[in-house]
Amino acid sequence: MVLGTVAVTGAAGNIGSVVRAALRHEATRLVLLDRVPLRQEAANEEVHTVDLRDAVAVESALSGVDCVLHLGGLPDEAPLGELLEANVLGTHNVLEAARCNGIERVVLASSNRVTGFYPTGHLTGPQEPVRPDGLYGVSKVAVEALGQLYADKFGLSVICLRIGSFEQTPTEPRHLATWLSPRDTIGYVKAALTAPTTTRFTTVYAVSANARRFWELPAQAELDYTPVDDAETRAVHIPGAGTPADPSAPQAGPYATPEFTLKHLRP
Repeated sequence: MVLGTVAVTGAAGNIGSVVRAALRHEATRLVLLDRVPLRQEAANEEVHTVDLRDAVAVESALSGVDCVLHLGGLPDEAPLGELLEANVLGTHNVLEAARCNGIERVVLASSNRVTGFYPTGHLTGPQEPVRPDGLYGVSKVAVEALGQLYADKFGLSVICLRIGSFEQTPTEPRHLATWLSPRDTIGYVKAALTAPTTTRFTTVYAVSANARRFWELPAQAELDYTPVDDAETRAVHIPGAGTPADPSAPQAGPYATPEFTLKHLRP
């Protein structure tokens, strides 16, 4: 599978580093963006130190790119102003750069936390109303809305991946439902980057094939990837894995508590 020229924002992050290593063998050219300086590690890599809030720099770095995987931004709860700048404005600049550079496909990293207040006993699909569990979740709702806007108004092909708990291995009871393995991460990313551009806009949960998951796996018509890993195979090593989950508790677990957000609000 030849992917052409692929740009990855947030390439220095946990997911970005894993994806970078996988894509460098399949992309003709890999354009890597992060506000943290990166070193070129392969002949087909091109690195850029870019703050995604700088629209001009983003547009310049994405010149000549075929598709974009947008992972950059703040990855967790923070004051709303910071999230709006890093996640919402940053995403707007990436989408606008794609429009101006004629890039057809943009894959946006959304989050399972846009629906964190659904109960664990409810199998949640991407078409259901959003129920964010905090300010970070709100910022990712806005990211998805921007993707929908650029698909509807400007004809970009946008795929939003609602990423689960990305970990090398599951380590806590919640991960038995939410784990996203590195192998499945790469599978979802490749499928999203190579999906037909006739897919104008879609949102899918990027989660491993966990027996206890509470999100719907994508249909083949939405994204041609079937996850292969299951957190249940590691359950014996996870303390508390044998205790049944409360079906009425929020899927977000501790992220849904007031305390998780209150520390980021004014006293």
